[in-house]
Amino acid sequence: MWAVLKRDLKVNFRQLQDTLNPLLFFVMVVSLFPLGVSPEVAFLEMAGAGILWVAALLSTLLSLDHLYRHDFDDGTLEQLALQPQPLYWLVLAKTLAHWLVTGLPLVLLAPMLGVMVHLDGNSAAILCLTLLVGTPVLSFIGSIGAALTLGLRSGGVLLSLLIIPLYIPVLIFGTGTVTAAAEGAPVGGYLALMGAFLVLAMTLAPFASAAALRISLSNN
Repeated sequence: MWAVLKRDLKVNFRQLQDTLNPLLFFVMVVSLFPLGVSPEVAFLEMAGAGILWVAALLSTLLSLDHLYRHDFDDGTLEQLALQPQPLYWLVLAKTLAHWLVTGLPLVLLAPMLGVMVHLDGNSAAILCLTLLVGTPVLSFIGSIGAALTLGLRSGGVLLSLLIIPLYIPVLIFGTGTVTAAAEGAPVGGYLALMGAFLVLAMTLAPFASAAALRISLSNN
């Protein structure tokens, strides 16, 4: 697992265009939203958390097609599937590598973009915390769709149709946490639910992704 994680991190840093595209997309969506809807401070304070969360969700979705694609094309994925180690740990390593190069930079960019949409310090801190807990869930759920659509010509479109409905609960509680913090309400319950989402995704999603990978490899 550690070897696969280090390898995937090296590959991602060598293919900087695939790594930077989701981050640039994240910044562009948040920057263009006030221009296309409304630049009023009151509106941005109310909708800022939702804007950032939707942009983070779409940025993660943009990068999911490359999670297994390169390894599938050059035959590496088949070799990994033949290893004596459980495929669960290999999928877990690849998903963690995807989050480290995609989800974690989104969390680090969030405070700067939070200032852009006029979030106060407390709301921006809560937003970063929800993204820190929620973006791994997006990666783990997305890995299932990426494995299911592996090898398909229109896999990117089908991946979006499969995964976006599963992202809705994370989006609701992520934005709800920031809204509750802005209103002075307790956010412990929201964060506990998001933590539960993370534990379930980290525990169950690699099993589903491993099964989906076996199906995709057997069909190709």
